[in-house]
Amino acid sequence: RRHPRITPAIQQVSITGPYSAKGGGDTPSRRRIFVCRPAEPSQEDACARQILSTLMRRAFRRPIAEADLERPLAFYREGKTGAGFDAGIERAVSAVLFNPEFLLRVETDPAGMKTGMPYRVSDLELASRLSFFLWSSIPDDELLDAAIRGELRRPEVLEKQARRMLADPRSFNFASNFAGQWLRLRNLESVDPNTRLYPDFDDNLRQAFRQETELFVDSVLREDRSVLDLIRADYTFLNERLAKHYGIPGIYGSRFRRVTVTPDSKRGGLLRHGSILSVTSFATRTSPVIRGVWVLSNIFGAPPPPPLPHVPALDGVVPANLPIRERLAAHRKDPVCASCHRTIDPVGFALENFDPVGRWRDHDGDNGAIDAEGGLPGASTLKGVAGLEEALLQRPDLFAGTVTEKLLTFALGRGVEYYDAPAVRRILRESQPGGYRFSSLILGIVKSAPFQMRRAS
Repeated sequence: RRHPRITPAIQQVSITGPYSAKGGGDTPSRRRIFVCRPAEPSQEDACARQILSTLMRRAFRRPIAEADLERPLAFYREGKTGAGFDAGIERAVSAVLFNPEFLLRVETDPAGMKTGMPYRVSDLELASRLSFFLWSSIPDDELLDAAIRGELRRPEVLEKQARRMLADPRSFNFASNFAGQWLRLRNLESVDPNTRLYPDFDDNLRQAFRQETELFVDSVLREDRSVLDLIRADYTFLNERLAKHYGIPGIYGSRFRRVTVTPDSKRGGLLRHGSILSVTSFATRTSPVIRGVWVLSNIFGAPPPPPLPHVPALDGVVPANLPIRERLAAHRKDPVCASCHRTIDPVGFALENFDPVGRWRDHDGDNGAIDAEGGLPGASTLKGVAGLEEALLQRPDLFAGTVTEKLLTFALGRGVEYYDAPAVRRILRESQPGGYRFSSLILGIVKSAPFQMRRAS
């Protein structure tokens, strides 16, 4: 049976070799580990000690004591016997990588601290918090040195280090991982539109969706623009595959590049990205409910309550052959459903011009012309995605507050609690005069009490 997809595809890839390999070669990663090379056997143990102390300082994110070296050196001597210096280092490195101090980020309460009492984390713990927040990785030597000297907690040093890290290319990890968590881009892996209805959807397009949004978020961060530009931007990032999917001409090749878009392209800010539009749809149709909940929770900052238990699904109570607006209207006749859906559905309707794979449409097959009239709590009736964006931008503090809370969640690895509210309000108050620049929100979080303190457990 012929597969319904119409685009070229690769069925199998085989990799063979290398042939006649001699040793481990010379690669950047090996050069970072082998900071020295013994010229003769008598120098091997001293060189191993230097290699492991340098590696462990980075891996454990703190100064290394003599006692820390004992176990890795024992592994080194075991591996070296009969196999040589490189094999010994390989075995010692495995001991370091299996150590809980490398695998886990542990923050130890000070001695005598009572449960629940707040305290300021150490400079070394603050360095790890900052590094994993902005780089999703371990601190570099400059950040560690500042922490070891006890200078990192000084506001001017902390801000200088944060700005340096934001300017570093490694901060792209922040853009990709934060976008993955906040915008639910991680769910793209499970997006699987019906191949009969959308035969040109494939993994290349899925990855292009994700890369467009990651590059877009990174551009707002790297250019230190207002977070409001995440909604109102007049540009995006495209390659030929994605531009063709969106119907934008003149883009060729697999390389992504920044493209200024015109209003008739229907592209721009986050609400117009195929990534978000596809993760908020079903395999065969759009879902104003899922899209409405997503906007209210992740953009507007007013998530609806969770659905009540034992409420039947839409497909189980409303005829499937009705247009989606009529089906949801019938659903809202149930008083149990109406209280939430009166708020949720109008938000989702504003995005109905986008199909389940993010393409623009003016008609929905046999259901006729798309009706994209919608609404937003506290706003009058609006029309389409442009009207929804305009309504959101009329309350910039709500969107900036939502981004701040999502950033704080990402930075702390926990949800925002009621006692975090003063810190959030302070960040917004201080960043408002500059138009809610991305850097001002991030620096506000880095300087905040929730980021620099914790409660004893």
